[in-house]
Amino acid sequence: MGDAIELTNNKEYFIQYNGAKISYSSETIDCITFQIIPHGLLFETEIKEQSIDCFEWNGLKAFFKTDGDIPFDIFAASFYLLSRYEEYLPHQKDEYGRYDYKNSIAYKENFLQLPLINLWGKELGKISSFKFQVTSFKHIPTYDIDIAFAYRHQPLWLNVLGFYRDLFTGNIEKVIERGNVYSGNKKDPFDVFDWLDQLHEQHQLKPIYFFLLAEKRTGVDKNISPRKKAMQQLIQQHASKYEVGIHPSWQSGNEEKMTDERLQMTGKNRPPSTVYRQPLQESSLLKNEISFLNKSTQQIITKSRQHYLRFTIPQTFRRLITAGIKDEYSLGYGTINGFRGSYTLPFFWFDLEKNEITNLLLHSFCFMDATSIFEQKYSVEQTTEELQYYFDLVRSVNGEFISLFHNHFLTEQPQCMAWRKMYEDFLKKNC
Repeated sequence: MGDAIELTNNKEYFIQYNGAKISYSSETIDCITFQIIPHGLLFETEIKEQSIDCFEWNGLKAFFKTDGDIPFDIFAASFYLLSRYEEYLPHQKDEYGRYDYKNSIAYKENFLQLPLINLWGKELGKISSFKFQVTSFKHIPTYDIDIAFAYRHQPLWLNVLGFYRDLFTGNIEKVIERGNVYSGNKKDPFDVFDWLDQLHEQHQLKPIYFFLLAEKRTGVDKNISPRKKAMQQLIQQHASKYEVGIHPSWQSGNEEKMTDERLQMTGKNRPPSTVYRQPLQESSLLKNEISFLNKSTQQIITKSRQHYLRFTIPQTFRRLITAGIKDEYSLGYGTINGFRGSYTLPFFWFDLEKNEITNLLLHSFCFMDATSIFEQKYSVEQTTEELQYYFDLVRSVNGEFISLFHNHFLTEQPQCMAWRKMYEDFLKKNC
């Protein structure tokens, strides 16, 4: 596990200590002690716009320039990125109401594709006598089950409408496919779960499945009813051999948004800080969805990833904590691949407004299939290179490589076959 790190503000105790040590102070204690001079961020008590000027250090971008044995405050810079400080500031949102990656310093300074904090740590270990705990590389494949089945177990009216739509638009392949599935001559195309099981067993992988369980089908919540026997069986089968988590619906996010708007209206004549410091009520939809998954699995569900990666800091994370979630896997962008927190190991979320650490462990993913296909518009060949790049990079810093795939992009349908083969080949090569 490595040695524990001790923090002290006792100068005499620090001087007498014989082991490796770092002085985080503007005062130079001696010529031997490794010194990092503070920038000041970690001593502030208010959230405000920060002046950030990036420069090069050992081939890496850095900011919060100071003097010392390294030319910047690595602790303040890391805290700024990990706390998602910039997401508390006024910012532009994307078409789904999410924090737009184009606001981020990582995008503006062209290090979004790097786990910059991990790389800073490696460099600091090279030039100081301080030995950082070495972690082991982990590969965790994850899957969002937004739509478990394309045809089977879907509402009858939906299949009838789909049949006539495909017929009138001349999509004969879909007409035949739908007919074969309903006649029992063919497996539902989105049902790739046995194939995934074989891959996981073959390569000794321990995946995590996140299930969308919206009670009402509307908008982007297109899952089949969680009360369907087939859906419950699917969940139970996966929970018996893998870890599973909740995929909170878009509707639960809408409920969260309305609650926040009511709080703001209630406190419109008060200082803004008092509005957001009010205790936020747990979303009833979120509570119901988690409760249903608890009952289906006969387990206490503590993992989550937001549908469409739609979350707002700090409101969403506070609600998840209230709902009993311990591990959150949404930390990534829905429109570009990369490292949203510039880090590739799990870390506990720090509630910046309350100025306190929480027990919510954040896990960052850096690659999602839908992002490559629809947002970046990459070819299969480009996606193969991108996926391999992130895998190799995370492995080089002994991080936690989390990939995000959807079952309905890994089918044997003509438009998906190349992507399915790409994923199979990737696992074969690297696992």
